[in-house]
Amino acid sequence: MRNELCNSLIEQASNPSMIFLTGDLGFMALEPLQEKLGERFLNAGVAEQNMMSVGAALAKDGWQPWCYSIAPFCFARPFEQIRNDICLHDLPVKLLSNGGGYGYGVMGPTHHAVEDYGVMLALPNMKVFVPCFNEDVAPTTLAASLWNHPSYVRLGRGELPVGEVAPKYEPWRQVTRGSGAVVVAVGPLGGVAWSTLRDLSDAERPDLWILSELPILDTLIPQEILSRLNAGARLVVIEEHVTHGSAGALLVYALTNLGVSVRGFKHLAAKSLSVGAYGSQQFLRARSGLSPEHIKSAVVSSGAGK
Repeated sequence: MRNELCNSLIEQASNPSMIFLTGDLGFMALEPLQEKLGERFLNAGVAEQNMMSVGAALAKDGWQPWCYSIAPFCFARPFEQIRNDICLHDLPVKLLSNGGGYGYGVMGPTHHAVEDYGVMLALPNMKVFVPCFNEDVAPTTLAASLWNHPSYVRLGRGELPVGEVAPKYEPWRQVTRGSGAVVVAVGPLGGVAWSTLRDLSDAERPDLWILSELPILDTLIPQEILSRLNAGARLVVIEEHVTHGSAGALLVYALTNLGVSVRGFKHLAAKSLSVGAYGSQQFLRARSGLSPEHIKSAVVSSGAGK
């Protein structure tokens, strides 16, 4: 999604308060943005903690800073600065995190980010965006720019199913309908789930929803989901994130607050930060039970009321 990120930020570069900081990353992708922004494009170097503090100071002075790095260096290494300098002062710094989940799989657990949005959502005033498709990046960055508080954008690799058109960006989007379970997939795994489940029979095919914004607010859960669950449909949540602080946990909590009974719940999630092996993102997804085969098996066995 880096190219889409570059193009979308170029579209916003006419905003004179926009300023972009990178932690010495983005080469062979962000040069057009650098050319467009000129002196408003800053290489903060391999100093992510300092970059976040500088971003906070710029925001305090009226700028709109965008701080970019790969996921573990965007949220984990500078966590104290995000917490104390950005969130405690409710400053509108935009954190751009590339390679969420197991995106940097072969680099090992130091470069994985399967706990990132749970950590970020523990902070005050933070909003998380998890675009699913490449086509989501432009509306996501626009939404983040309009959010006058801290935000964390988790970028990955768009996986739009062959032959499909990306639906218009919304926090919640339904992409399949059927008589099976209700399935909620977070971010890019929504595309994987869509490819895997779209050709099932009506009896097995789920109502598949793609979720792209967190936290989950009770009042924004689509009524169609609530109606299906109240009628006895089972719930499956799919995400490349550990269970602690996950969208699955947040969703069940929100449903409980609404008095909606979840009669059957399956959660396909990242098993842990360290899965005891090195490999590609697809390999590590499979190790966590997030492969297309695992998704299909979990959804079909959930059914509508089994």
